Amino acid sequence: MNPFLASLGVKAFQAYQYEAVVGFLEKPQYSYLIEKIDYHERKPVIESIYSLTSNFNKAGIIFSVILVLLAVLVAFNSIRLSIYNSREEIRIQKLVGASNWFVRGPFLAQGAICGFFAAVFCFLLFALLTWGLDSRAELLFPGLGLFSFFVASVWMILLIQLASGIVLGTLSSLIAVRRYLKV
Repeated sequence: MNPFLASLGVKAFQAYQYEAVVGFLEKPQYSYLIEKIDYHERKPVIESIYSLTSNFNKAGIIFSVILVLLAVLVAFNSIRLSIYNSREEIRIQKLVGASNWFVRGPFLAQGAICGFFAAVFCFLLFALLTWGLDSRAELLFPGLGLFSFFVASVWMILLIQLASGIVLGTLSSLIAVRRYLKV
């Protein structure tokens, strides 16, 4: 004889959906099938977890915007310094008849290359971080495998990071070239 009662765990995407599930299960036609619904006992915990995760999402978005602005500023300043250091070569190129895009092109390529290497560095750092935090996250949230999620999504993560790194590097280079390169 099994001493444990049968149970059914229901997962919802949003905290307010549990109310609808409980309302459905508390109908009189199901009362003979269900002995106990413990949602009302766990409601404060469920709501606090959902509010915590939504706050983490908001903080993650704000942190991402700050990092994007920081990356643009770093690339912008490195291109500005490169333009400043190459001012004599730029002057010579213009004297021999180089077009504006021939002069600007290397700086745009430099920004794209910087963005590529920054994306590769961030990808490797993210891989190490998920690998190192995987066991700790598993203790707090059973069933949440950070590194297994990373491995399953590795190509998408790499593609997104490479694309965003190259675009941000090229965009900041374009802004710096338009602002500081007088050709």
